[in-house]
Amino acid sequence: MSVFNGERDLTRTLDSIAAQSEGDFELIVVDDGSTDATASILSQYAARDKRLRVITQSNAGLTRALIRGCDTAHAPIIARHDCGDTSLPERFAKQLALFNDDDIVLASCWMRWVGPQGELLFVVQPTAGEARRSLLNDSVNTIQGVPHVTAMFRRDAYIAAGGYRDAFYYAQDVDLWIRLAKRGRFAVVPEVLYETGYDIGAISAARRREQVALAEIAIAIRDGGDERELLERARAIGRGSRRSSPRDSARALYFIASCLRRNGDLRYKQYARAALRRDPLHLRSWLLLMR
Repeated sequence: MSVFNGERDLTRTLDSIAAQSEGDFELIVVDDGSTDATASILSQYAARDKRLRVITQSNAGLTRALIRGCDTAHAPIIARHDCGDTSLPERFAKQLALFNDDDIVLASCWMRWVGPQGELLFVVQPTAGEARRSLLNDSVNTIQGVPHVTAMFRRDAYIAAGGYRDAFYYAQDVDLWIRLAKRGRFAVVPEVLYETGYDIGAISAARRREQVALAEIAIAIRDGGDERELLERARAIGRGSRRSSPRDSARALYFIASCLRRNGDLRYKQYARAALRRDPLHLRSWLLLMR
């Protein structure tokens, strides 16, 4: 797990991992240059639970933090997790059981997305065979895999595939999943075992263009393109950050509202109104309220 300034949600995440029914694990957390109370929280937990191992580094981004964490891991299976998310108590045990088949290289589960007040937004239900087929064959417009944060994978397969590549500041999961898919089968527990919250302040959508461009490069390498040239192109893709704008927030609030309306949850109205307070010209929010 990588964490950057995660003091608000870190305790809840650590508690969910500590509560796993499968307790034989080492939790490696890479503190990626946090400037808040993250380091203090991690230190307190590490003093109570010897399974927690903390690595501290200057801020380098998710991919490089994951590379460092995976390089440090020595268990035969590596599981991903994000700060702010929670794993249900049986997640580790049920996904781990899928590796009883020797040709399984990656295991996942269903994942639930929730809103700011814990409202159910939607459930992601990957299918193992279809995800692997898509990763090996589909274009950027249709490719699908498994949610990055739900993944467990064999360490030996990860190493043999070349691991995460720092050229992929975004789409690092798609790049790795493609290479793992060439090495064996995927498996999925058809049950919600992981929960993640939709963050109104997140601006990942603002980097959609870069994410797509990097996914296209991963696919081009898969399909026989010049790997050295393509990796250089990947390194050149912008990775700067910007703050969330009122328009970004309005779009996020509208997305929550549309999910809730689809689910028959009348709380969608409060999110649509909140979107309009951020951006009074957000037409889709007006249309949602008028339906």
